[in-house]
Amino acid sequence: MRQRARSVEDKARRAEALLEAAEEIALELGGVRYVTLAAVTERAGLHRTGVRRYYASKEELFLELAERGWGQWRDAVKDETGDRSGLGPAQTAAVVSGTLASLPVFCDLLTHVPLHLEGDVDIERARRYKTNAFAAHDEIAATLDRASGMTAEQIVNLLAVAVVLAAGFWQVSHPTPTLAALYDQVPAWGHAALDFTPRLDHLLKTFATGLTETPTPMDAS
Repeated sequence: MRQRARSVEDKARRAEALLEAAEEIALELGGVRYVTLAAVTERAGLHRTGVRRYYASKEELFLELAERGWGQWRDAVKDETGDRSGLGPAQTAAVVSGTLASLPVFCDLLTHVPLHLEGDVDIERARRYKTNAFAAHDEIAATLDRASGMTAEQIVNLLAVAVVLAAGFWQVSHPTPTLAALYDQVPAWGHAALDFTPRLDHLLKTFATGLTETPTPMDAS
């Protein structure tokens, strides 16, 4: 029994080592699109074929990393809000944008998850991702609801927009080498390479403020 427990613990440690290696490489290279299983296993100190014992594919590894990202975002929002209360729309948006920007690999993965990661794993793995991601989202919304003066509906809308903007802006602000070279040749096109954190923060604050100032259809009637 003790040997089995040790085996389970060893497997969990190695699986975590693979996740950490994938995240480190993605940060170093500028995105998960450049990460290979060979590089991940080498960084984690495992044989190239050993990854299959922990993750069925690179897509499953990345989906696990995205799932962990939702948990990290939830924890970051809880830490950032603490026992604060009565946050205004701009302050609430600042919490959302700041915590998201602190998780660059997660922002990157927010694009890849709906494009292919969810669809390239088996249904039970996809179900587990959805279950845990939605649970983390709901905790984030509940935490902000306690800390903010915004309504629960406004917060859910803010989070929806934040996820979409973070996913899109991250990709645009981290162009491929080909696009980066093109922007050097044609600087007028370089405006597309947005400055991720300031742009995300500004637009989320603008959106949150607009949400609270625009009457709902019921109010307008």
